[in-house]
Amino acid sequence: MALKQQEKQEIMSKYQVHETDTGSADVQVAMLTERINRLSEHLKTNKKDYSSRRGLLKIIGQRKRLLAYIQKYDQPRYKDLITRLGIRG
Repeated sequence: MALKQQEKQEIMSKYQVHETDTGSADVQVAMLTERINRLSEHLKTNKKDYSSRRGLLKIIGQRKRLLAYIQKYDQPRYKDLITRLGIRG
């Protein structure tokens, strides 16, 4: 379920703010969104996997905090990010 290095590189190149960006809030949100999508698919087939469900809820909370930070300091960037990721629909 963990992201492979190549997948991380693709996400970083797609969502980085500047050329050498590897850990900005945008990139972190994109990585967490990918992990959330994968865990959601896993939980559709494994309904009783409660430890993974707890992990999913923790990741969702972390993404929510990062999105709140982006929204607080840069509203246009926040709107662009959520439309690109297809969340908060």
